[in-house]
Amino acid sequence: MSKNEQNWGPNTRLVRAGLHRSQFEETSEAMYLTSGYVYQSAEEAEAAFVNDGSRYVYGRFGNPTITLFEERLAALEGAEACKGVASGMAAVFASIACQVRAGDRLVAPRALFGSCTYILNDLMSRFGVACDFVDGTDLAQWEQALSKPAKAVFVETPSNPSLELVDLKAVAGLCKKAGARLIVDNVFATPLFQKPLQLGADIVVYSATKHIDGQGRCLGGAVLGSKEFIAGELAPFLRHTGPALSPFNAWTLAKGLETLALRVERQAASALSLAHLLEGHVKIASVRHPGLASHPQHELAKRQMSGFGTMLGIEIKGGQAAAFRFLNALEMIDISNNLGDAKSLITHPATTTHQRLTPEDKQRQGIAPGLLRLSVGLEDEKDLKADLMRGLAAV
Repeated sequence: MSKNEQNWGPNTRLVRAGLHRSQFEETSEAMYLTSGYVYQSAEEAEAAFVNDGSRYVYGRFGNPTITLFEERLAALEGAEACKGVASGMAAVFASIACQVRAGDRLVAPRALFGSCTYILNDLMSRFGVACDFVDGTDLAQWEQALSKPAKAVFVETPSNPSLELVDLKAVAGLCKKAGARLIVDNVFATPLFQKPLQLGADIVVYSATKHIDGQGRCLGGAVLGSKEFIAGELAPFLRHTGPALSPFNAWTLAKGLETLALRVERQAASALSLAHLLEGHVKIASVRHPGLASHPQHELAKRQMSGFGTMLGIEIKGGQAAAFRFLNALEMIDISNNLGDAKSLITHPATTTHQRLTPEDKQRQGIAPGLLRLSVGLEDEKDLKADLMRGLAAV
């Protein structure tokens, strides 16, 4: 490891941060596929179970390959510490559950991924933790909700799938007054295009399955924050509940980070180009993308994001039937509920990722019957445009 690592640029960190070579001096990062570790004496084993992090004890607690991924992502994010977990939803749940008790109160915007809503609304209530929901774009509602104490605030920005933004700096200020930690799901923005910790957030979570792997190979998640939070609250929760990241997946994710910038910057450029192409088409009711001047929070996006992401919301005129005709006419873009992949993927949120929501909740979140969520991949732009036009011709 270089003594100048703190001065490295983001692309160098993506390739080299967290690299610890073994005695064999391998070029590529080593993969340690082990569930446990051995000790040279009983006294060494006794000392190891102090769990101070100086030694690996068990695969559920830590692993050298997982540490590589954690250190590399933390270096990119600018976080003091990171813990890798089995999936993005494991990251979301652990980041909340490790710090709440019965009687605590949470606050969140309504515009969330369906599983996040389930955790906050259904699951937390079973344990006596209440969650108040607000319109995430309305600062007045945030001010009212955070005028009284809260334990934590959870947001997605941009949100899945409606691409709403939350003013992170403003909400972070309100969280401080309410004594609440701000947790930001940064998946749509990626660690390249938005830095929540620099805007006042306390904790950042990722589904590393998405852009970080970005090639449809494995599941993984991550939670980033201060050393105090990660070591004092999150790590004990993970150690005893067991949502451990596989070392193989951690290795795959670490290798995915090496090409993250190359992939995501190209995907984001294509996404903005496609958004401009589709906006105003006679068969499209609206196109949602933070990079479009027509996005109601375009100015906020320019302030808190350095890039506008790989995701589009496309509302087809004619509702669900028209949206299905569009989907079924596509020849290259795959129908899939995943996102952030090298391959372009599209889904109909109202009947897939958000199907369990009530019609009223779908309406409040802007999930119209004709809304499609497009994750733009690495294909040639001309081929993507041709496929989208093929879909529209069938509407």
